[in-house]
Amino acid sequence: MPLTNLDAVAALVVIDLQKGIMALPTVHPASEIARKSGELAHAFRAHNLPVVLVNVSGAPPGRTEAGARSLPVADDWKALAPELDRQPGDYQVTKRQWGAFHGTTLHEYLRQRGATQIVLAGISTSRGVESTARAAHEHGYNVVLVVDAMTDTDGQAHINSIERIFPRLGEITTAGEVLDRLSRR
Repeated sequence: MPLTNLDAVAALVVIDLQKGIMALPTVHPASEIARKSGELAHAFRAHNLPVVLVNVSGAPPGRTEAGARSLPVADDWKALAPELDRQPGDYQVTKRQWGAFHGTTLHEYLRQRGATQIVLAGISTSRGVESTARAAHEHGYNVVLVVDAMTDTDGQAHINSIERIFPRLGEITTAGEVLDRLSRR
């Protein structure tokens, strides 16, 4: 479903646009995703709307068939992309799993600000973004997925999320459409 409108309190949530993850090979250039996400963040701030910047600092305990879960430990691995231009009023969520809701204070922060809608962007479409979108949907938020401001390390997974999963969770749009809607407020 295309974007019908932006709620009075829509929050931008940008997933894992951080140095370590942006260095991975992605379907669409991570620099382009960071640029568009930065433009969205700037516009949301200009309209006094919440901006949430999410990064991942580790992995939850446990095993999968892929083996033990671990992430690189370089000091700057979790540093946010400079294109996001983090501001003092932004809310940062550091997580240890794919989604930004579980084990964090994201839901409480959004509710305190009266947010009824989240606008999602970031990396990786099929993991962090999709997990966060699912949880947002389950929490009752109106979910907007900015598909030209997200990418993945797996092309088929990226397409699957956009074509099969996201239409069931919310509205699919572009950064240009969100920026246009904001400019008309």
